[in-house]
Amino acid sequence: MASIELRAIEKWFDDLQVIKGVDFDIREGEFIVLVGPSGCGKSTLLRILAGLEDASVGSILIDGDDVTDRLPSERGLSMVFQSYALYPHMSVRKNIAFPLRMAGLDKAEQERRVEEAAKVLNLTEYLHRRPGQLSGGQRQRVAIGRAIVREPTAFLFDEPLSNLDAALRVGMRLEISELHKRLSTTMIYVTHDQVEAMTMADKIVVLQNGVIEQVGSPLELYHNPRNTFVAGFIGSPRMNLLDGAEAARHNAHTIGIRPENITISTKTGDWEGVVGVSEHLGSDTYFHVNCPGFAEPLTMRAGGAMELAYGSTVFLTPDLAYLHRFDENGLRLT
Repeated sequence: MASIELRAIEKWFDDLQVIKGVDFDIREGEFIVLVGPSGCGKSTLLRILAGLEDASVGSILIDGDDVTDRLPSERGLSMVFQSYALYPHMSVRKNIAFPLRMAGLDKAEQERRVEEAAKVLNLTEYLHRRPGQLSGGQRQRVAIGRAIVREPTAFLFDEPLSNLDAALRVGMRLEISELHKRLSTTMIYVTHDQVEAMTMADKIVVLQNGVIEQVGSPLELYHNPRNTFVAGFIGSPRMNLLDGAEAARHNAHTIGIRPENITISTKTGDWEGVVGVSEHLGSDTYFHVNCPGFAEPLTMRAGGAMELAYGSTVFLTPDLAYLHRFDENGLRLT
C-alpha cells in the first residue's frame, strides 16, 4: 500500500493551463475517485501521477519519496485504462503474465502470480481462452489481472467501465469495490459518472476546469456541498437549484433542494406546477414539474406506485430542514 501526496500540481500545454495548483493527500489503502465533467483535467491528473505526463509545476510524493521526475516503471504503480489493450493472439494466461515476462521474472513466480490473480478475479476457468472469446466484463477483469500481478503499491483506473453496457457496469463496479476490500491496496479511480463515484469511493475529489471544488466522503459531498457546482453535480437526479424571489425569501442568492426532500400533492402546497415528463423506475418515480417563475422544471421523487397524468396540476412542498443556501458566488451559506 502507498500513501500519495500531490503538491501544487500545475499542467500547461503551451499557454493553456489545464491543471491549476492541485493539492490533496491519499492515505494508505484509500479508494479515491476523481470525478468531474469532460475536460475538467481528471485523466490528465491521473496520467501525471502515473508518470505518463510531466507536471509543469509541483511535486508528487509516494510514501514520502519524491517521484516527480521518475519514470512510470520506477513509481510502483499499475494503471488500468479505458481500453482493455489485450493481445488478441495470446491466451488470458499469457496476457496476464505479459508484464512479468517483460520484467524477467522466472516462470514459477509468473505462474504463481497469474494463478492468484485469476482466482481473485474469477478467471481461472478462462485462462486458456483468448480475449475474443470473452465478454466485455471478462476482458476488463483480464486487464485488471495484468495490473494485479505486478503487485503495485497503488492501482490507477482511468474510466475502466466506459466501454461496458449498463448491466456490466454495475457488475464491474461491485467487483472492483470487492477487489479493493480484499487487497486493501490504495486505488485512484477516474470517472465522469458521479454514480460510480458515490458508490465506490472512500473519498471523492470533485474537479472542474483543473481546480478542486471539494474533497470529502460521498455523503459529505451529498449532504454538504460547498458550492452550487458540487450540489448540481453530485446526486442523481441532480439537486434542484432555484434563483430569484424564492431564493431571496430564504436570504440567499440560490437555494437547493434534492428530489427526495420535496413532497407532492394534488390539493395544497408551497409551489403550484404542472406535471411534465414522469420517469417510472419501479421502486421510485421521478416527476418533472413546471412551476411558474422557475427557470427549469423541478424534479421530485415519489414512490413507484404513484401516478400523475401529464399536464395535471400539482402542489410541491420542500422540506426546509434540507434546504441548501448559496450566495451570489455560488458558495454555501451557513
